[in-house]
This record gives sequence, C-alpha cells and structure tokens, in this order.
Amino acid sequence: MKVRAILNPRAGVAAKRALLGLRRGRPSWTDLTVFVTTGPGDARTLAEEAARAGAGLVLSVGGDGTANEVAQGLLGSPTALGIVPVGSGNGLARCLGIPLDPARALESLEHGVDRLIDVGTANRRPFLNVGGAGFDAVVGADFQAAGRIGRRRGISSYVLLSLLRLARYHVQPLRLEADGMRHELRPFLVCLANGPQYGAGALIARGAKLDDGRLDIVVIDDAPPAVLLANVPRLFTGRLEHSRLYRRLTATSAVLTGQAAFAYHRDGEPEPAVTRLEVGLLPRALRLRVPRATDRDSAGPLRLEESAV
Repeated sequence: MKVRAILNPRAGVAAKRALLGLRRGRPSWTDLTVFVTTGPGDARTLAEEAARAGAGLVLSVGGDGTANEVAQGLLGSPTALGIVPVGSGNGLARCLGIPLDPARALESLEHGVDRLIDVGTANRRPFLNVGGAGFDAVVGADFQAAGRIGRRRGISSYVLLSLLRLARYHVQPLRLEADGMRHELRPFLVCLANGPQYGAGALIARGAKLDDGRLDIVVIDDAPPAVLLANVPRLFTGRLEHSRLYRRLTATSAVLTGQAAFAYHRDGEPEPAVTRLEVGLLPRALRLRVPRATDRDSAGPLRLEESAV
C-alpha cells in the first residue's frame, strides 16, 4: 500500500518518537514517505497531493488540529485518514480507541479497517470531532497564543489557562435555531459534538456517534464560577449530563447568532469571531482507518459495516 505520513513538528518529543517509528517502517507499508509541515495549510496541501497520487492511507501525526487539516485534503476521496496522536488532548483518537503511544498506534493502524464517518461543518469549514462557541473557543485561542510565544503546550497548560480565563469570562447571549426550534441562550458554552469527548477523557456528549448522521448539540448554561468548577469532575466521569446546567439535542443543521461577535472553534482550533455561525453535517464524507479492536467494542463510537477497501 502507498502510505504517506504528514507530521507536525510542533508536537515536540512525541512527534520525534512517532518519526522514529515511521522510519523503522511497517511490514505491509512498502511504500511509505514522511512529510514534515512547516506552517498552516501545509498538511491540507500535502494530503491533497497524496490523494491525487493514489495513496491508500495518509497518516496525520499530530493533534486534533493536524488531523482536521489533513482531513480537509482527503474529503470525498477514496484515501483513508489514519491518526497517530501526539497532540495535547487527542480527542478523536481516544474516541476511536487508537493507542496514544506512537508505536502502538502505528501497529493498530497497519492492521486496522476503514470506516466512513460524518464530518461537521461550521460556516462551511469542516470539523471531525467537536466544534463550538463560548468559553472553550476563547480558551482555545489563549492556548494557541501561548504556543506561539513558546510556552509549553499540554493538558496542564490548558487547565491553567482555563482557570485564568474563568475569572474574567463574560457570557454573550446567543440564539440557537435547530430543526425548526428556536432557543434563546445565555450559554457558558455551546458544543457541536460529532464525537463524545473533547480530549484527555473529558466527555461532553457521552454516547455520541461519529457515523449516525446527526450532531449532538450540548449547551452548558452560565453559572457562577464556583458552580461551574463543581461540575468539572462530572465532565471526566461521564456524568455531566446529570447537571442542571446541561442541555442536549440532536440535529443535522443549526444556526447560532449573536448581537455581538462571538468566538468559535473547529476541533480546538480557534477561528475569527462571527455574529452568525451556520452548522451542518456531511454524512459519511471521510474514510477513516480505525483499529480492529473497535469492531469488538460494543461501546465504541462506530457501528457501520466495514467499508470497501
């Protein structure tokens, strides 16, 4: 099989470990080439070129943002996306049961199977796992800015930035229109969930499926910081849905509007603020390589029959 790997060097030590594993090769990948990105947009361009060249599999070696960019170059093609997770949260890889150790991830993908998954869109730009507006989008922008000035990226950094932002975060009223219903909100955040978790084990939409033709829209209502912090443990135990702040609905499309511009993100990558966010879904638009163990996991996120390889 012709395999192309696209590696984001900003992932640091974990990326170097993954690169070492790629250079050692895999027995069935006799045609394997590794490309290293140098800036935004490279991963998409390299993925498009790989698909045109007939690659059967393109590996995204990085975090959720890198996987998103690679996927943009593969949408609608017969080339499968494989994820070697070396990012901070690795939410999509965790959903799929891909090992977080690069060597084990490569082994699982070499012997994996291909599935077709839905892809969400936010103002016509794709997201694979989660998008959203509100607090998480603002913290995502803080996290990205910290990375640009050389601060260490990781879950501990994300938690610290979240605490700092919580103390000075101001909620913006939003209107949500979904499946013919209108909701007036004062949300702490609105999560557009294709998969069940943000990353690092934080379950925002327990039971969400990547291939069910629906998005789960989760609203966390505003509350005093102490109340919000008291609900954080529920986020990691899968019990957040029992909070009085938690609301959830499913839809194939939605529109979020605000009187003032609000922040939003796609797979953790911040986007310029908007006053209108149009949300949609592309059913079964991306071919994804997943470990065979997913087939045997009745609680796993995928339930489609094996797609043609």
